[in-house]
Amino acid sequence: MGQSIADLLIDSLLQAGVKRIYGIVGDSLNAVLDSIRRSGKIEWIGVRHEEVAAFAAGSDSLLSDSIAVCAGSSGPGNLHLINGLYDCHRSRIPVLAIAAHIPSNEIGGEYFQQTRPDELFRECSHFSEVVTRPEQMPRMVTIAMQHAVSKKGVAVLVLPGDVAALPDDETVPKHVAHVTQPVVRPSEEELKKLANYLNHGKKVTLLCGAGCAGAHEQLMKLCDQLKSPMVIALRGKEHLEYDNPYSVGLTGLIGYSSGYHAMMDCDVLLMLGTDFPYRQFFPKKADILQIDIRPEHLGRRAPLSLGLCGDIKDTIEALLPHLTKTHDESHLNKYVRHYQRVRKSLDEMAIGKPGRKPIHPQYLTKLVSDLADEDTIFTCDVGTPTLWAARYLEMNGKRKLLGSFNHGTMANAMPQAIGAQCAMPDRQVIALSGDGGLAMLMGDLLTIRQHQLPIKMVVYNNSALSFVELEMKAAGYLETGTGLKNPNLAAVAESMGIRGMRVEDPGDLKSSIKTALKDDGPVLLDVVVNRQELSLPPKINFEQAHGFTLWMVKAVLNGDGSKLVELAKTNLLR
Repeated sequence: MGQSIADLLIDSLLQAGVKRIYGIVGDSLNAVLDSIRRSGKIEWIGVRHEEVAAFAAGSDSLLSDSIAVCAGSSGPGNLHLINGLYDCHRSRIPVLAIAAHIPSNEIGGEYFQQTRPDELFRECSHFSEVVTRPEQMPRMVTIAMQHAVSKKGVAVLVLPGDVAALPDDETVPKHVAHVTQPVVRPSEEELKKLANYLNHGKKVTLLCGAGCAGAHEQLMKLCDQLKSPMVIALRGKEHLEYDNPYSVGLTGLIGYSSGYHAMMDCDVLLMLGTDFPYRQFFPKKADILQIDIRPEHLGRRAPLSLGLCGDIKDTIEALLPHLTKTHDESHLNKYVRHYQRVRKSLDEMAIGKPGRKPIHPQYLTKLVSDLADEDTIFTCDVGTPTLWAARYLEMNGKRKLLGSFNHGTMANAMPQAIGAQCAMPDRQVIALSGDGGLAMLMGDLLTIRQHQLPIKMVVYNNSALSFVELEMKAAGYLETGTGLKNPNLAAVAESMGIRGMRVEDPGDLKSSIKTALKDDGPVLLDVVVNRQELSLPPKINFEQAHGFTLWMVKAVLNGDGSKLVELAKTNLLR
């Protein structure tokens, strides 16, 4: 049997260092699956939903620092990839998606399962094209991968099933992915302009994000030189929060008052490697300076006095010699002390007393953080799991935190944990899942069982879409459609062959977490946590305060006054 186009594809992926492909089989993928089987060098990670495949590929790519691959069969199969691919693309994660297609001679004829995948994926990719002839391969793989690794995002290769099976006995794939590390920084003239703003600023604050990865040492020198407090965007948490005497916490909807006021009280705000989206949290009167590797992002969140393109590490190293003025420490000291007070009050809320139910989610998250390995990979669902992870997970330079921080989709934590555990089989992986998020893609607990991935899933079971409830309360609406009638999730896990543990009493929580983390296999820890936990943003505006009051009035008028009593007990009596 000669070489097929599918063989060329798989050989090209091997040349690029790909070790796994995530997906679900289907007849349009038959030639690809057969090539994987015959090669014996790429592992097929079969999932139960293609959305999980895309999320898993994203976390695999992020942790292995290499391109990762997912696949979907024609029509509905590859369409299920879209949500996960949107998340990868918005988070700048290199992923190649193989979108199988209907037979090439049927395209345009309203054939069974026909879609237009090359068009459908275009908005969530840098490259989306159809392979129609053997002569296009493996060049199309090279082009697709090069788009993904150089632009940091998704590339989609649409491959009709019959084309994948076509013969090609002559082509030999060579290196198909070329990863480059160029030095990108502003010109000397631009650096002098930047330094002039910073040298003359009286109260300089830094806002730092994920683009600061690898620049921890340089940022500490910069803060010391400028005597600047550092506010950290959520995606920068794992890179910047540890060993940082200048940190004053996060800002935004899940941040701290210290971070919020450190930005509002400055006369110069320096944004580094962040595309922080919430415009209401930017100062109105300060000079705002921004440095980003993507110049198209300059000034799209707030009006800038100066915007520059550059890698953060390289730019700071080139900037430091231009900083000459001595800065007063009062601005820094004020907000470091403010943060210390905030941190103390947050830690005081992370308590649990035996017999006092339900369990506070703060207490759960802090215990997980305290008991987890020093190099644990955490994933967190959107909503309150992200909130508690942001406030209570302790980063140390070795731990990782993955989430849907840009796309903001439900149900990401468990799928991302699958990819993380496949990529890093010797590291502890903990998924912090909401009950709503877990339920949305619960079928892939079977994937964890089938591949015997030792993921530890901690479920915040509050029988509600609780972050949505908080948003409704803040806007003055009564909660509608947010309640969840959950089964015993630990029992569900047990029925799937996964160890399940249910915890309802704070007194049992610490020992249960220890037991779960020591287990060699997958474990689902179903923790019944408080539904009425308040988690307010650092700035409460008039509309939010008015809305919350309005919610309380409506609750009483609708006979739900017991909710107010429960809310008071939860948040005042600890």
